[in-house]
Amino acid sequence: MKIFVTRKIPEPGLILLRKEHEIEVNPYDRVLTKKEIMQGLKGKDGLLCLLTDTIDEEVISSEPKLKMISSYAVGYNNIDVKEATKRGISVSNTPGVLTDATAEMAWSLLFSATRHIVEGDKFTRSGKFKGWDPMLLLGQGITGKTLGIIGAGRIGTCFALKSKGFNMKILYVDGKTDDTLENELGAKKVTLDTLLKKSDFISLHIPLLSSTHHLIGEQELRMMKKTAVLINTSRGPVIDEKALVKALKNGWIFGAGLDVYENEPHVEKELLKLNNVILQPHSASATVESRTKMAIMAAENMLTGLKGEMPPNCVNPDIFN
Repeated sequence: MKIFVTRKIPEPGLILLRKEHEIEVNPYDRVLTKKEIMQGLKGKDGLLCLLTDTIDEEVISSEPKLKMISSYAVGYNNIDVKEATKRGISVSNTPGVLTDATAEMAWSLLFSATRHIVEGDKFTRSGKFKGWDPMLLLGQGITGKTLGIIGAGRIGTCFALKSKGFNMKILYVDGKTDDTLENELGAKKVTLDTLLKKSDFISLHIPLLSSTHHLIGEQELRMMKKTAVLINTSRGPVIDEKALVKALKNGWIFGAGLDVYENEPHVEKELLKLNNVILQPHSASATVESRTKMAIMAAENMLTGLKGEMPPNCVNPDIFN
């Protein structure tokens, strides 16, 4: 069969696909336009896509041979799963393999934002460092503070568990009780308002749903401590970026660390001017280990789906009933 891959992924995944099928890989090192995706999809049985690709009804219906869509990502809100299901096309994702990498990035952002790491690096490189200064780049301490987790799924739980060495108090918001966090860390499940008011550091680990869009807006930011730091490695639109700019400019909170943005790849211009926010290019899963595992999982999902069987990580299993 024939497969279209919308962007080059680590070679181990492509090798798996080539063993059984003919593949065409986007030759450009950029996100394809919808028209280009539809052109590449012509005559293909499988589509391996990225979170940055818009796979809507128009794209899905453009190729009647399409049997399988494998997403090289955990999230799949870029894919019209309902339309794919209607057409009997299986859709899969790559959960689990990037849990540690994303949790590590959240901690990297937390440390960088609380201790002025990026600002300090720029300060030193520019030749401004003239010796030890008791008031230079004063940050926030982490040990013994209160850590708020919004979303205690795989990544949120992993992130919280990594706090053990810092003797932190853990608060969390989730639809269900997290026995792991409560038993191992003495974590307490609370309301969102309570978490926002009491946490020194807040990390977002939630999917993008209608109920989570702009979950953190002006009202929520005003509830937070002036010394608080907000971290987001989940989905950009869960934070109202214009409200975040106001919070950072006016000192409602101490700082923020972002790996995702409301209108990617566009970043709110005012954020680019601020020193109290760390900006990463949606790279939380960017470790050799994680990205390679994702490639292999996406390929294995594709190979299974093209056999007419349910992929290991199928997000629309109803089509097999």
